[in-house]
Amino acid sequence: MISQTSEMLTPDGARLAIHSWMPDGVAPLGLPAAAPDQAGRAAHADEPVPGGAALAPSAPPAGARRPRAVIQIAHGMAEHAARYGRFAAAAVAAGYAVHADDHRGHGASVAAPDGQGFLAEADGWELVLGDMSQLLDRIQAAYPGVPVILMGHSWGSFLARDLATRRGEELAGLILLGVGAGLGTLTAPGMALASAQSRLRGKRHPSRMLHALAFEPYNRHFAPSRTEVDWLTRDEEEVDRYIADPGCGFVSTAGFFHDILAGIASVSAPEHAAATPRGLPILLACGDQDPVGAMGKGARRVATTYRRAGVREVALTLYPGARHELLNETNREEVTADLLSWIGAHV
Repeated sequence: MISQTSEMLTPDGARLAIHSWMPDGVAPLGLPAAAPDQAGRAAHADEPVPGGAALAPSAPPAGARRPRAVIQIAHGMAEHAARYGRFAAAAVAAGYAVHADDHRGHGASVAAPDGQGFLAEADGWELVLGDMSQLLDRIQAAYPGVPVILMGHSWGSFLARDLATRRGEELAGLILLGVGAGLGTLTAPGMALASAQSRLRGKRHPSRMLHALAFEPYNRHFAPSRTEVDWLTRDEEEVDRYIADPGCGFVSTAGFFHDILAGIASVSAPEHAAATPRGLPILLACGDQDPVGAMGKGARRVATTYRRAGVREVALTLYPGARHELLNETNREEVTADLLSWIGAHV
C-alpha cells in the first residue's frame, strides 16, 4: 500500500492537506514529487508558478495500475482525515484508492495559530464545497474513467449531500455515515448566537458556549458517562485516542458555527434532496444509538426524504447498539465489510 500526504492549493490561496492511500503501482494524485522551487519548497499541483501559469493535475503515467474505484472521503467536525486510515487500508486491500482532504480549519490544513475550527471570513461552507469539488477534479484527472464513490461522515455527510446535488451525475455512489436530519427549531437561535459572538468577539473566537450547546446533549443519553465524548463509540480505547488527539474535539469558532448551521439548514430542506440525481445510488449507515441521528430516526427521515424526491436506490442500515463513529465502533469490521460490499456492487 502507498500512503502519502500531499498539498492542494485552492483558488483563494488556502493550502489543504490531502491524505491518500493507494494500492501499489497506482499513480498518486496530481504531479509526481517535484524538486523544491527557488523559495525552497516543493511545487504542488494547482499552484501558480512564475509567469502566471498553473500546474494542472497530470494524467497517470504510462503503465500505472488503475484502482477498481476511488473513494473520496469528507470527514466530520473537529476531527481530521488521517483518522480514516484503518478503513482506507481495508479499501486498498480490496483494490480501491482513497483520497480525503483535511477541511479548512482541521488537521494539517490549519493555517494559523487561531485557525483551528475556522473556515473563512465569508462563505466558509461554499469554500469547503469548492475544495471537495477541486479534489474530485484531481481524482478524475489522475484516474480517467475510474468510478468515484463519495463518502461523508457527520458534518462531512451534509457536505457530501450538498456536493451530490451539483456533481452527482459524476459519482458512482454516495455513502452517508453518522447522518443527522438537521437541527430544526434550534437552527435560528443557534445562528443568532453565532452571529452575535462573531460581531462581539470576532469570527475566530472559540465558542465554548456553542460547543457546549452542540455536544453536551449527546452525552446525556449515556449517563453516567466515563468521558465527555462517550457518545462517539462504545470502544473505550477509541474514545481515549480521540481525547488524546489535539486534532480532535477542539472548540470551534463562532464563525464556523454560523457557517455549519446555515449549511445544514440548507441541506436539510426537502427541496434540496430534489436536486439530487435520481439515478445516484445512496447508502445511509448509522448506529441506532447515535444521538446525532436521533437514535436512527434522523437517518430514517433522510432516507424517506430522498425516496420522496424520486431517488431510485436508497439503502439504509442501522447497526444495533452502535453510536456515532461507525468506523471506530466495536463492530467496525462488520461496518467496513458492509461498506466495501456495497461499493463493489456499484462500481
